[in-house]
Amino acid sequence: MDVTLVDWHETNVSGERMMDRQKFYRHSCLAMAGIFLALLAWSVSLVAAQAPSGDKTPTGHEGMDMSMPMPDEAPMDPAHMAKLLADKKESEFNHHLAGALVILAALFLLAEETLRKRWPFVRFAWPACFLLAGLFLLIFSDTELWPFGPQSWWYGLTHNMEDVQHKTFAAILLIIGVIEVQRARGVLKAAWAACAFPVLAICGSVLLLFHEHHSGMHGADHMTIMHRIQAEHLSFAITGGSIGLVKGLSELPTPWKGVFQKLWPLLMIILGVLLIRYVE
Repeated sequence: MDVTLVDWHETNVSGERMMDRQKFYRHSCLAMAGIFLALLAWSVSLVAAQAPSGDKTPTGHEGMDMSMPMPDEAPMDPAHMAKLLADKKESEFNHHLAGALVILAALFLLAEETLRKRWPFVRFAWPACFLLAGLFLLIFSDTELWPFGPQSWWYGLTHNMEDVQHKTFAAILLIIGVIEVQRARGVLKAAWAACAFPVLAICGSVLLLFHEHHSGMHGADHMTIMHRIQAEHLSFAITGGSIGLVKGLSELPTPWKGVFQKLWPLLMIILGVLLIRYVE
């Protein structure tokens, strides 16, 4: 009788702890969603305020001779123009490759239930796509750094915020990949592991709202180019934050769990398409 009471007590305590974890997880998801939506609203208003108007004449320069070239319109030497074009192509390729890997990961997720009956190792496929994307971004995102360029990593990471942000995105992808591989192996069952993807996805999406991008800061139409780049990164942030939120909801034992489990890979496909369509 005493043993039965002890077992009942331990089961009851375990159930209460599980309910507390689920409640904390739900509240955390709601808090992150609220913060993300607030930052998103602020970012949308900022991008809208910076949208180039139809009037090309800058305010405050009514007395200037507009036939004179502005500093941003000064002619550039061929070597500098070639470097800007190479940077543009490099950035676009990085976005396109990341988009292709995100779509591939999403397809593996959607087909995993069917494929792993025949090939059990396919459960590692989508985390591997994240690892590949993270490694590529870590190494090739800023080719002015060693071993491709003359700058050291220390100099780049202490003098160029764009480099820091690129390496942070790479670290996020690598951390997600490593954690999800361990979860797929069944060796990582801690409650925090289920939160890692949603939290990191939302953090990365928030970081995108503040992403610096210098490749469009040249030429007569640089304001139009920068506004387009900001709008594109805003669309990445909206989709990425939605992926993190829905992935978090898919980890909860709700009646909509199955819907959420299918929805977040579909959102990943949308993000991949947006990345593949990226132009500067």
